[in-house]
Amino acid sequence: MPDMPSMESLLGVETVDDLRGLARDDLLDAHARAWDWIAGPGTWLTGAERLAVVLEVRQAAKCDFCQARKDALSPLAVEGEHDHLGELDDAWVEAIHRVATDSGRLSASWVDGLIADGLSDGAYIEIVGLTAMTKMMDAFAWAADVEPPLLPQPRDGAASGYRPPGAKKSDAWVAVVKLEDVSETDGPLYGATAGGVHQALSLVPDSKRAFWALGEPHYIPMDEIRNTDTRVRAISRAQIEILAGRTSALHQCMY
Repeated sequence: MPDMPSMESLLGVETVDDLRGLARDDLLDAHARAWDWIAGPGTWLTGAERLAVVLEVRQAAKCDFCQARKDALSPLAVEGEHDHLGELDDAWVEAIHRVATDSGRLSASWVDGLIADGLSDGAYIEIVGLTAMTKMMDAFAWAADVEPPLLPQPRDGAASGYRPPGAKKSDAWVAVVKLEDVSETDGPLYGATAGGVHQALSLVPDSKRAFWALGEPHYIPMDEIRNTDTRVRAISRAQIEILAGRTSALHQCMY
């Protein structure tokens, strides 16, 4: 394993791009690929819309309405409007802000309300994936005390509109693709098993793949998930899980 850089070695570093030689190459490469993927047309959103989602995720951190909701016993107890950038429909803004700031208290009825307001289930899942990826990369930059990279320019092109033929609603709030329902046109979705966390974004296969391509370098490869003695990182698996468990608890995640 490479030696971990000292905090002193990070002094003077200003952007994520400046971390080359200090952070793992596979981690920084995953970030670069993720930003490139986000800039292109997706399944339900264009490249410009996807980058607008990223900017709205960052705006959510400054939203007084979101903070008031988060501080309240119930988010439904607070009335008001989001401090948003004015580029996206209200249902999109609500989805982005709530997922970004108060994901532990979402509900099936809340998702149903978004869909009733005109947000399709596919677009919702793509937005959830983009929000999670943005938060992941921005949290990395925050932890390293550097500025995130400038957003790329959006690439032209229409969204594909692909919906997996085997997707159906069962025990989740939206339709998912179970392991036995994967179609050849979906592309690779799972390994030998497909736990609930892996099914979460499966309604939009490209989003599912992109999220995990970014997520694994921040955690561990999925083929190591059942290996409690894995040493693929500079810290032990037990140390990884202590950090993961504590972070999940703070975010009210059922991890």
